[in-house]
Amino acid sequence: MSEHSNSPFSGLDLLSSSVILLDEKLSIRYLNSAAEDLLAISGKTVAGAKFCDVTGCPATLLEALDNALQHGWGHSGQNIEIQRNDELRLQLNCTVNRIDAGDVRLLVELWPIDQQIKATREERLLEQQLANRELIRNLAHEIKNPLGGIRGAAQLLEHELNNPALREYTQVIIKETDRLQDLMKRLLSPHRPMQPGAVNIHEILERVRSLLKAEFPKALMIRRDYDTSLPELIGDREQLIQAVLNIARNAAQAIMNRPEADAEGQITFRTRVARQVTLAKKRFPLAIELQVIDNGPGIPEDIRERMFYPLVSGREGGNGLGLTLAQNFVLQHQGTIECQSRPGYTCFTLRMPLTLGDGKTAG
Repeated sequence: MSEHSNSPFSGLDLLSSSVILLDEKLSIRYLNSAAEDLLAISGKTVAGAKFCDVTGCPATLLEALDNALQHGWGHSGQNIEIQRNDELRLQLNCTVNRIDAGDVRLLVELWPIDQQIKATREERLLEQQLANRELIRNLAHEIKNPLGGIRGAAQLLEHELNNPALREYTQVIIKETDRLQDLMKRLLSPHRPMQPGAVNIHEILERVRSLLKAEFPKALMIRRDYDTSLPELIGDREQLIQAVLNIARNAAQAIMNRPEADAEGQITFRTRVARQVTLAKKRFPLAIELQVIDNGPGIPEDIRERMFYPLVSGREGGNGLGLTLAQNFVLQHQGTIECQSRPGYTCFTLRMPLTLGDGKTAG
């Protein structure tokens, strides 16, 4: 029998929205089942606890609670952020209303809007990425052609120079031209046609793992947390290796450059199956979820919203293309890529459908 069954408020368990009842001291008197699921807590455990201690409610919500208590003012809040005890942040809409039922004085109703925000963000990122790809392709083509002429002219000039000291300057022109041409090739590489085939995601991760171990042989632990039951997916093996490698290499470089260099750096590759997911506006019954998690310093807050833009980098000497290319490759696989980051924890989550294009699977 449910612990709520004997409560005079047990009828609230029939609601799909999360309802929390508070007394005049803003202590929790009752949570319905939806609220327990949302906040990942038991009503019995938190009964009598301060609402703001449990949810970390923002100042705007606290003010609304006070106004409802003192003046009886109702409140409707949009996009309120609270934090659960497991540190997961939730985006919510809420209402606050004054009631008088025994010791209960306030009724707080919560609706999670994470999915709507996520869908809106994914749509915005997709539109932005398409615009970026077109801009980059046009810009790269415009730059690539003159570079060939500059390099050729520098080579001809070098052959005409009798003073070896002057050839040092032509070599600078040639080497810098080659560097820019290489950059243009990398900018254009996401636009090559995919070469899809049956791919085992764990073979991809093991390949990336071996490359990282060779590049960062010391002070870096790479953990595996694989769901070995995952089937193969249809994808471009080289693109997927490059996408995961770009993310993992960024993580390794951030770990190596962190101030507390004595602490052991750790990267975790985690794979799971995701069911009934919407990716890039399409619904898929099955998808692979791949997470790259590190314990580095985190992504600087000032670039988190722009980190997938081309030429945006949070690391000195970085060219700002790694995450752009990774996002391009994942999008070509009809997938999505998102990131959560704070000091000591950064998690990139890649979700890609097992089906591609014609709906066939690899398994």
